[in-house]
Amino acid sequence: MAGGSVFVVGSLHLDVVVDAPKLPAIDETVTGSGVDFVCGGKGGNQAVAAALHGARTHMAGRVGDDLFAEQLLAHLDASGIERSQIQVGSGSSSGMSVAIVLGNGDYGAVIVSGANLELNADAIDVPADATVAVLQNEIPEAVNIDVARKANALGALVILNAAPWRATSDELLGQVDLLVLNRVEAAAMTGTTPVSLLHAKESANSLVTPRRGIIITLGADGAVWCDPQGKTLVQPAFAVDVVSTHGAGDLFVGSLASRLTAGDATEAALRYAAAAAAMHVSTPLANRLSIGGQQVEKFLANTE
Repeated sequence: MAGGSVFVVGSLHLDVVVDAPKLPAIDETVTGSGVDFVCGGKGGNQAVAAALHGARTHMAGRVGDDLFAEQLLAHLDASGIERSQIQVGSGSSSGMSVAIVLGNGDYGAVIVSGANLELNADAIDVPADATVAVLQNEIPEAVNIDVARKANALGALVILNAAPWRATSDELLGQVDLLVLNRVEAAAMTGTTPVSLLHAKESANSLVTPRRGIIITLGADGAVWCDPQGKTLVQPAFAVDVVSTHGAGDLFVGSLASRLTAGDATEAALRYAAAAAAMHVSTPLANRLSIGGQQVEKFLANTE
């Protein structure tokens, strides 16, 4: 796959990230200690992560015609992402989210999808040099199915990050080469929550098919990969002091895609992505865009 590109089709949100001591209960107002405005959305985050970690990256998505859109597009430009397939909806609002981050790094979030739900699949063309196509669940499933089919026709590897969770059709799953889930999404698909790496191995094995591999991420407990032939690899988490887990899943997926596009075997790409995610969660928000391939390789070298 070396020499190709990553094509991300997905959501764009402006995230309002609030630091607070706890999540509010119903009818409760909690006093926070800080706020950041962050360009996000799973699609945008994964595209930026892929580009940050060395991949030539294209993105298709949709924004409204508001001030949020200007910030989102400027962020893609600053990240070096080819964005000619970003659609602009007249009279619609760009997607946004509000995330509440707790002192231990855990968080909860609410998204308002806006223009993301109006994404037009007919206007999306998979770039000829795309070797990996990345999809998520913040855009309509019909778009994911259409893009997956187009990517398959070109021989690109199709990654579906089934987040946030929603019921996924067999039609879409049949077009996917690599399904990436966290423990919540894995529980929704299997009916059993993987609370350990052993449980995650069992869940992954129950979801794998002769075509589709599975990665289940467990945060501080590591990750498991099961390939279409049933071979299973456990990737332990790297021990770090967590600042915030916000965006870690997207960083994992984007950096994984970048390494697969560079020609890495899945084992090596998984290890790299786990290290990149560890550095992400242990770095303050303002400094996260300074973490690229050179920093991750140095981190990995120091763990050997």
